[in-house]
Amino acid sequence: MSSLVLEISNDVADSLQLPPSERISRVQRELAVRLYQKGLLSFGKARELAQMTKWEFHILLGDEQIERSYDLEELQKDLSTLEQLD
Repeated sequence: MSSLVLEISNDVADSLQLPPSERISRVQRELAVRLYQKGLLSFGKARELAQMTKWEFHILLGDEQIERSYDLEELQKDLSTLEQLD
C-alpha cells in the first residue's frame, strides 16, 4: 500500500492563523472539502480524509455551502439498503 505525504514548511505552518494543536486536523478538513467540491474525491473518501463521521461531514459541507453530489449509482445503493431493511 502506498501513501501520500504532504509536507508543509514550518514557515507556512506558522503563518496559519490557527493554534498549533488545530493545524493538522483543520488542513485535512479544508483539503477534504475542496477535493470533494472539485469532484476529485467521493463523499466517503473525503469524509475519511477529514476524519469525520458521515453526519459531521454533511454538516461541514452545509456550513461551507458546498452542494452534495448524488448520482444514480448512489441512489440505487441507497434504495438497495432500504429494501434490505424491510
